[in-house]
Amino acid sequence: MQQFLKWTLEQIRKEGSMMSWMEEKRFEWVPLCASMLKSLLDGHTFIVISDDECEWFCHYMTRSINHQSKHRPLIPFVSLQSLYPNLGHIKTKEDIELLENLLLQLFPAGYTFFYVGKNSDAKMQIAKRKDDSFIWVMDEHLQNSFYLQTSDDTLDIKLIQLFKLLDKSIDAVLFAEVTFENE
Repeated sequence: MQQFLKWTLEQIRKEGSMMSWMEEKRFEWVPLCASMLKSLLDGHTFIVISDDECEWFCHYMTRSINHQSKHRPLIPFVSLQSLYPNLGHIKTKEDIELLENLLLQLFPAGYTFFYVGKNSDAKMQIAKRKDDSFIWVMDEHLQNSFYLQTSDDTLDIKLIQLFKLLDKSIDAVLFAEVTFENE
């Protein structure tokens, strides 16, 4: 078994120059991803949320994560929009608390939010309420989140690259190729 940080660097370098931007950001990525993967191993369901601009990515991720070509157990990733179609109507703290009560009933083994988008979006308030949320935030540095910029011309490509790295990381954890000790 290999340390997750070293394994991640190897995966980034395998992708060549297109993913070289991630080499220096791996120190930001690895602790967040390791925490997310530990939650996966603990049986959590991942509830994917995005702002309107990243909604395409949410659909891409939820369709791709359990593709038949993966040859692995199905991974519990679901879109919050598919669970609760009235998501756009959640505005108040009480609305969020009612949603959280529903999610606790649906996922008694636990759940983790996976948010992709801007901090200013109302849906981010849902993800922020849980300390273990896996957040890819745009245009604003937030503690315990992975930072990206909407002004980056290659943002869409980077999101797909990050998903591919996450997907490979899931395989590495499921098939005991990596360890999180000392990370």
